[in-house]
Amino acid sequence: MAVLYVKKMDGTLEELGRTEALNLNEQDFLGETTCVLSEIVTKSNRTLTLNLHGKNGPGGSRNFGALTVRAEETFLSRMTVEMKLCCSRLDNVDMFSKSDPFLRISRQTEDGNHVPICKTEDDPLLIECFDFNSNGNHVLIGQLHKSVSELEKLHTDRSGANLIFPSHRGQEKVLKGQLFVDQFIEKEHFSFLDYISSGFELNFMVAIDFTASNGTPRNQDSLHYIDPSGRLNSYQQAIMEVGEVIQFYDSDRRFPAWGFGGRTYDGTLSHCFNLNGTNAYEVEGVQGIMSAYASALHNVTLAGPTLFSHVISMAAQMASQANSNGITKYFVLLIITDGVLTDIQETMDALVRASDLPLSILIVGVGNADFKQMEVLDADDGRRLESSTGRVATRDIVQFVPMQEVHSKSC
Repeated sequence: MAVLYVKKMDGTLEELGRTEALNLNEQDFLGETTCVLSEIVTKSNRTLTLNLHGKNGPGGSRNFGALTVRAEETFLSRMTVEMKLCCSRLDNVDMFSKSDPFLRISRQTEDGNHVPICKTEDDPLLIECFDFNSNGNHVLIGQLHKSVSELEKLHTDRSGANLIFPSHRGQEKVLKGQLFVDQFIEKEHFSFLDYISSGFELNFMVAIDFTASNGTPRNQDSLHYIDPSGRLNSYQQAIMEVGEVIQFYDSDRRFPAWGFGGRTYDGTLSHCFNLNGTNAYEVEGVQGIMSAYASALHNVTLAGPTLFSHVISMAAQMASQANSNGITKYFVLLIITDGVLTDIQETMDALVRASDLPLSILIVGVGNADFKQMEVLDADDGRRLESSTGRVATRDIVQFVPMQEVHSKSC
């Protein structure tokens, strides 16, 4: 039997699970070993064999054997589907004009409800055709249930499927109107682990909020206050806690570091400036970020407003250039902020554009602000972001974490 533990921030061990759920009165110790997650998931086969040792650590002449660990990412499907749908011979439900039909596609959730989707597994989809009304009271013209594989067959056979009209009595009326699949394209969706296990090296980047809502750095109630005793403020904690994990995946330990929302050394308001105050945007290691941050607090005037789109576009530009040049890097941008966004739509547009790139964005919220906007950017509810032009994000590349929630769970 193998037991898996994780080391918590305070150094204690917490059991995550075991290979057997047996309640044994006596258990004989056979050996133990340690590793970090990056050692496993960066292997091309996500498999790592570790030599076991005794309670006193490695060494000695005794052979305790070996333990092989294999990591698997659990998901239902890595495929995305692009389809073009059209309808014909629809019923006219308007009395004095022609219907203005549009389609809404939903998938069924575990609780039996339906949510609009753009990516789905091979479960039946609910496809509804409505007549548009400007007052929002759209009239149902017809609907049908089809799985992705059934929609693919419609495309292959060049055939149509009749819409039906549901009845409260459980009976369904088959309509003349039909749905056709003009185009069906399957695309494979690659996850974060797919990138790094295929030889992609991580490139860690950080962007720090220098808006005035953080409070004057020399005041003790400021989120940017540097405590002479060495106690870390929330920004420093986020840098250390995220950076010390990510650095295991970045071999050169050279990290782009920016600030936003402040007046820089020459008095210019900037929403993406080099944190170290030079023309070089990279710093050496996590300690380099910490030093550049502390120095910037003495040379940058807090201003505003809070804009994300500039730093996201800069990170996306770097990821795009690397991708175009065949450089196998996956980029992770850490944004630490205290406030409410002023450019929410511009930020959503930038995120949708970046969703095709090898890029993930971690937003850490510090302080007591209302972070509902951040939860919108983090599409954990299954609704992917949509740009102002109607383009839907290829994938969810944002994860939002409130700093207070992290610390409350670790206490």
